[in-house]
Amino acid sequence: MIEEPYRWVEAIANRREYVETQLSSGSPIAALSFRDGILFLTLGRNRQKIFEIYDRIAMGAIGHPGDIERLRMAAIELASTEGFTRSAADVSLRRLAHYSLSPVMKNAFEQVYGAPFLARLVFGEIGPTPDEDLFLRVEYDGAIATNGSGGAPVRQHFAVLSATTASNELMETFLRDSYKIDMELREAVRAALDAWSVGHLGGTRSNGEKQLPDRDAIAKHRDEQLATAGIEAAVLERNASSAIRYRALTDEEARSLLA
Repeated sequence: MIEEPYRWVEAIANRREYVETQLSSGSPIAALSFRDGILFLTLGRNRQKIFEIYDRIAMGAIGHPGDIERLRMAAIELASTEGFTRSAADVSLRRLAHYSLSPVMKNAFEQVYGAPFLARLVFGEIGPTPDEDLFLRVEYDGAIATNGSGGAPVRQHFAVLSATTASNELMETFLRDSYKIDMELREAVRAALDAWSVGHLGGTRSNGEKQLPDRDAIAKHRDEQLATAGIEAAVLERNASSAIRYRALTDEEARSLLA
């Protein structure tokens, strides 16, 4: 009897290590507010990682495609049901995450005889102004982090998703130093690409200490990756005439903004 709690804790630790290993090769995602909306951006070669969820909500994800699809469909189903039974204005990202996705992912992670979700998720919900945009990240174990709740001293107008905690922190550090809330889309694309490069590089020394790459290394890595990978990007438009705010950007459109 005494050994049982220890066995469970040990199993959870092994499970966490396994999931982290499976997610370690995921391509980072940057999501940030700009003057006219919210931008989601990543680089990749084949699998889609940015999705529309509902009128004002978009999602980015890294992980196993099957698990991402299951979670995406669960989010869409809940949002659509709430929008139908109540109203589209009542569909809330906070409710979506706290009452649906987080409990499901936490339960799957802690049931050590079942398969956990191999996925990390980041969401954005467009508001009337950049200050009212909501970003929310859901980890594979159900943990939730937002850009402005929980007593945070400063509200961040961006969110990032990366393969490791260390690279995630480096991306946030980079954006805290270089992000401007009144950016136009062109500036937002460049900032998101640079943040992606920081996350992809990792920036960790051999002794495990986190180190932000210098600007030249970021630019060099960005240009090298752009030569071989496609840009996947989408925006939630702040002043769209229709209820649906999501618009995917083609690779050509995103690249034209870098000129």
